[in-house]
Amino acid sequence: MANPAGVRSEEPTKATEATGASDPAARRPPASRVPEASALVRPAVIVALLAFVLLALPSLLSLYYVDALTQAAIYSIVALGLGLLVGRVGMVSLGQAAVLAMGAWVAARILFATGLPYPIVLLAAGLITMVLGTLVGLPALRLSGLYLALITLMLAGAITVVLASINFPNGGRGFTGYNASTVHIPPIRRPSIATTDPAYFRYVVIVAALMFLLVLAHVSLRPGRAWAAIRQSESAALAAGINTTLYKLWAFALASFVTGVAGGLLAGGSRYLYSIDFQTQDSITLLAVVLMGGIYSIWGAIVAGLLLELLPALLNSWGVSADWLTILFGVGVLQVLTTAPAGLVDQVPKDLARLGRLVLGLFRGTAPATGSSSK
Repeated sequence: MANPAGVRSEEPTKATEATGASDPAARRPPASRVPEASALVRPAVIVALLAFVLLALPSLLSLYYVDALTQAAIYSIVALGLGLLVGRVGMVSLGQAAVLAMGAWVAARILFATGLPYPIVLLAAGLITMVLGTLVGLPALRLSGLYLALITLMLAGAITVVLASINFPNGGRGFTGYNASTVHIPPIRRPSIATTDPAYFRYVVIVAALMFLLVLAHVSLRPGRAWAAIRQSESAALAAGINTTLYKLWAFALASFVTGVAGGLLAGGSRYLYSIDFQTQDSITLLAVVLMGGIYSIWGAIVAGLLLELLPALLNSWGVSADWLTILFGVGVLQVLTTAPAGLVDQVPKDLARLGRLVLGLFRGTAPATGSSSK
């Protein structure tokens, strides 16, 4: 007899008995919900590499390469901010070198004028540069593509001209801090716990790790999802109710903050800053190495920093002119745009895996022939 409508039978069905749903083992959560050991491999590898870089690497290298790696770590933060704008939001900016110059100028001015602790100086440089960078980005909010690239390049040129006219602070008085004396110019101070080059390298790596964690947290949460939607289609993002203006300003602010912190680190690393060190065309070179490293990956910023600072140091030590980098970067950008849009950070592991499979296949293919010939 059929059950009345809406009344459930209390007797277990044959299908239930067959599947063993009444067994407690059947009610266990799927294996995918249980944390696997493989999920911990990547964080463990990152922590191990960071520990090696902090503890062992400075003692294994000369001061020349320690200084080069310090600059590479600083510029990896700059590449991180640019990669956030271009790869995550789709806004092509050619003004990051000028933003870096503003951060270095603000940090140097505060370091000369006050005795504030270095972390406070870095935070102040990041916040002030964030405000300035956001104001610079306001006129570019309604632009995209080539037009955005051109307007940010022109703004970068204007900022470079202004900083060149007032010069960087070098221990003088007043807002600009300019000292007309050409002798006995005081160096920009470093943190009291990191006065030597190896110690300052460790200090820079720790700050860079914090900046990477900050950007990674934004990318993993709601801002990252909004930026991804804007990159795919700004019209579709608007239709979905995303405040594109807010999230674009958010991206400009975050990129300017991390670049300002990098400017503060650059001030302590270089000890002496000059306006000629920040050229407008440096923004174009920076975009090229970010594309080569991997514009869609946060870890591509590390590759970009190494290409921008460590590679010239290697060529210099080998007696090769650094002017060849222009050709090398041009070929690299062409290769990335045609065959590896995700950059070296994505393509190199794939190529190494293919090479490993090829070598393993050749080894397995020649092993039987070798065994038969020996009989």
